[in-house]
Amino acid sequence: MWMVVVELIIVGALAVVAWNVVASAIRPSFASPMTLPGDAGGASPSPLPDLPATGPGSSRGPLPGLNVDSGFWQQRLAQLNRDQTLLAQLEWRIVHSAMDAARRYVQTVVLPAVQHAEHAGAQALT
Repeated sequence: MWMVVVELIIVGALAVVAWNVVASAIRPSFASPMTLPGDAGGASPSPLPDLPATGPGSSRGPLPGLNVDSGFWQQRLAQLNRDQTLLAQLEWRIVHSAMDAARRYVQTVVLPAVQHAEHAGAQALT
């Protein structure tokens, strides 16, 4: 009986957690403070401190939210393209190495064995 009660408590807790996750996914989240609805007068000072501007050479990455700077996206996409090219070259080398190994195996092991068997079979017939 007590196991059923514990199981109901656990299932209930999981249901509450799942409900909170779904509810938080439905709540609107804004990419930047500029897109917030409501008072746009700016009468109240921002409670957040000013962050130092990061240059294009900064390795810290983007600030939270959607970065709409085209230079940032060009840099990230260029890096992605370089990485994709390196991966394609690596895949190409792996496949061709495997093909060369299979070709060498067929030429040095399989074909000589088949030729030897054919030669032995031809001698047995004569």
